[in-house]
Amino acid sequence: MTFKDHFSGHATLYRQARPVYPDALFAWLAGQCARRDLAWDAGAGNGQASVALAAHFARVLATDPSASQIASADPHPRIDFRVEPAEQCSAADASVDLVAVAQALHWFEHARFYAEARRVLRPGGVIAAWSYGLMRIAPAIDELVYELYEPILGPYWPPERRHVESGYRELAFPFAESAAPAFEIRHDWTLAEVIAYLETWSALQRCRKATGLDPLADLRDRLQVAWQAPPDQRRPVVWPMLMRVGRATTG
Repeated sequence: MTFKDHFSGHATLYRQARPVYPDALFAWLAGQCARRDLAWDAGAGNGQASVALAAHFARVLATDPSASQIASADPHPRIDFRVEPAEQCSAADASVDLVAVAQALHWFEHARFYAEARRVLRPGGVIAAWSYGLMRIAPAIDELVYELYEPILGPYWPPERRHVESGYRELAFPFAESAAPAFEIRHDWTLAEVIAYLETWSALQRCRKATGLDPLADLRDRLQVAWQAPPDQRRPVVWPMLMRVGRATTG
């Protein structure tokens, strides 16, 4: 099976520039599990969520079909990194306490992945899939970021992106679903860190390849003006998170 690889070409930048999920998210997820023997981080990328999960689980299986992404992950004594698709997991039947999917569910073949999740989860085990939307800094900056996101890069986003925008609400989720608290990602970033994050957008990489142009180059000066501070001055950056949580049924 081939997979839609939008990030291997800039795996190192992705690892360095993507925001970090809040610790409270993983503490809450661990608290939903009756046991904490094994968590599966499906579509783990460079292992950001895997490391956070390892603080709460005895072992973590981190899988991603991109060898480049897995290669960019830092080794961890409790994490087993494997290059494999989410639709074909090497975990044993009924061995997993938590299936976690961080900003990746929209890339999966959902029926096949859900079948694997049901196979590997213990009865009553937890599955959680989350995504985050556009960052928020200040109205003038947010307006420029959205200009890049939609009018400029709109044609270059893969169709699966719409699932992120809807918080996965349009996707089937064949588990006993429950409500989750509202989480958000927060960082204090410089302008350079904001721009580095924008560099990780797959649509920007695709636009550059297709047109030979760099739409971000024209936006840098305007972002500097909208920053209304020296570029090395940190400003709060917030990403709203949306999550779906369910349990494997015992019947």
